[in-house]
Amino acid sequence: MPTPQRIRKYKNVLGIKTIINCRGTKRDGGWLLENEACEKYGIELINLNARSRAAPDKELIIRANKVFKKIKYPALIHCKSGADRAGIVAALYKILYCEEVPSQAKKQLSLKFLHIKYAKTGILDKFIEEYEEFIKKNKNFHFLDWVETVYDPNKLEKEFRSSNLLNNFLFKILRRE
Repeated sequence: MPTPQRIRKYKNVLGIKTIINCRGTKRDGGWLLENEACEKYGIELINLNARSRAAPDKELIIRANKVFKKIKYPALIHCKSGADRAGIVAALYKILYCEEVPSQAKKQLSLKFLHIKYAKTGILDKFIEEYEEFIKKNKNFHFLDWVETVYDPNKLEKEFRSSNLLNNFLFKILRRE
């Protein structure tokens, strides 16, 4: 979560015009400070409700696509730690807005950003991998068409398996959301 001082820096140094908050509208102190700072510095704050340990829901994907098309750039995408929710939204940005291939987009979900593929958060990797496997057999199938007609988040969640050891480390010791 960016502090008001960082938001001022993002505006003045980086020229950020939009901040996409992947934690949703949580009326806690952090969100209230972020919202106030965005208003003060003339930055549009968009709230997306991404999940770190569940398959991305279709509504998030469709809404993210609309957001990417309408916002002013440059934009900043964040969540709490910047690893999972911000990673999947950044990957969606790469696929939907930049029209990158899934293997390139998936780099947004990386250990470099402290994303752990073998914990419950790995379901986000599996989501992109499913699309990647599908388009190998179905060339020229647009991502949104796949999301609307083929992708099944419930099936993905039932089939995905993660490491209990890594889950305990991430969520009990590091207290990741």
